Amino acid sequence: MPDFPRLLCYVDNLQVLRDRVGDESVDLVNLDPPFDSKRLYNVSFGGEAPTAAFDDTWKWTEETAADLAHVTEKGPPDLPGLLHELRKIAGDGMGAYLVMMSARLLELRRVLTPTGSIYLHCDPAASLYLKAVMDAVFDRDGFLNESIWKRASARSDATRWGPSTTRS
Repeated sequence: MPDFPRLLCYVDNLQVLRDRVGDESVDLVNLDPPFDSKRLYNVSFGGEAPTAAFDDTWKWTEETAADLAHVTEKGPPDLPGLLHELRKIAGDGMGAYLVMMSARLLELRRVLTPTGSIYLHCDPAASLYLKAVMDAVFDRDGFLNESIWKRASARSDATRWGPSTTRS
């Protein structure tokens, strides 16, 4: 049992996973990461002017390269090649996002029990790429279901269908 039950950590989860969570000690992960929405999110407290809370725009940086080196060293052999190809297809921003997610998914694989489950919440822009990364990290035979929300107010417009598909 971890030494911090019921503790909410308002920090980047990568360092907490590496430093404080033991191998095979977690039964369930509900992962709701940034989505690479390419937006700056602001927060306002008690009528004060908004302050930047989180920039969900990803760029290839030295930190990204260091994370990729770690993923290459610690991850499954097919993952670096997959990340390279996805970066070529989707661009540096999505490539950096997927490397960031890969580093965390590797740690989550380490901390999950053999019968543990992971639920990943993401948006359509990243979901297929993340599915491929998760298949490389966890094993594609472990994938059970995909859930897509159906909004009662979903309407089609001239450029795309409304988000009203459900698969399981």
